[in-house]
Amino acid sequence: MSETLLKVEGLEAGYGEVQVLWGVSLAAVRGHLTAIVGANGAGKTTTLRAIAGTIAPWRGRILFEGDDVTRLSTHEKAERGFALVPEGRQLFTTMTVAENLELGAFPKRAARAYAERLDQVFTLFPRLAERQRQLAGTLSGGEQQMVAIARGLMSNPDILIIDEMSLGLAPVLVYQLFQTLKKLKDVGLTILLVEQNVHLALAVSDYAYVIAEGKLFTEGRPAELSAMPEIRRAYLGL
Repeated sequence: MSETLLKVEGLEAGYGEVQVLWGVSLAAVRGHLTAIVGANGAGKTTTLRAIAGTIAPWRGRILFEGDDVTRLSTHEKAERGFALVPEGRQLFTTMTVAENLELGAFPKRAARAYAERLDQVFTLFPRLAERQRQLAGTLSGGEQQMVAIARGLMSNPDILIIDEMSLGLAPVLVYQLFQTLKKLKDVGLTILLVEQNVHLALAVSDYAYVIAEGKLFTEGRPAELSAMPEIRRAYLGL
C-alpha cells in the first residue's frame, strides 16, 4: 500500500489582493514522482511556493506525514524534510559551488551526514566535483541547475520540490536532468515537480495534476492524461 507523504487540501493563495489559487487539492506518494503541469501563468509556481512556505496560504491545509504544516515557516519546513529548488535557480552567484552546497546543508537534519551527502551529489553530478571551487555565477545554465538540485539534496530532504527545471536550458541538458530525476526516484526519494515541458513531465512521473487558471483541471496517471483529447491538444501539441 502506497503511503501519502504530502497532502494538500483546498489550497487558496495569491499576492496582495490578487487570488491565484482556487481550492487546489493534490497528494504526493512516498517514493513517487508527482508532476504538476499546465500552461504558463496557471498557478503552478504559486502552488509550490504555498506548499514550501515561501508565501502564506490564504485557506486550505497542507499535511506532511499526517501533521498539519500549513502555517510553518520555510525554515521549519526545511527541518521537517522539505527542499525547494526554485524557478530561476536563485544561487549565490558570487560564492563557489562548494559554498552554495554547504548552504544547502543548513537544516540540523543535514549536518550529521554532510560528507556522505556531498559524496552522493558529486556522484550524481560529476561536473560539480570538477567545478566546486568555481563561482556559481560563471557556470553555464545547465550547470547552475545542477547546483540548485544538488543544494536541495544537501538538506537531506524527504521531499524534493522542483520548480520549472527545464526553463531556458538546451534540450540535451534537459534530458540529462530528467534522467537524474529518474535515478533519484529509483533510490526512493519523493519528488514533486512543476514543469512546463508536459511531454517530459508525463514521461518520468508516476502521477500528474493539470492546473488551469488556478484550479485543478484534471489528474491521473500519465498514460491516461496523454490519451485525453483535450490534454493532447492543449499541452502535447498533438
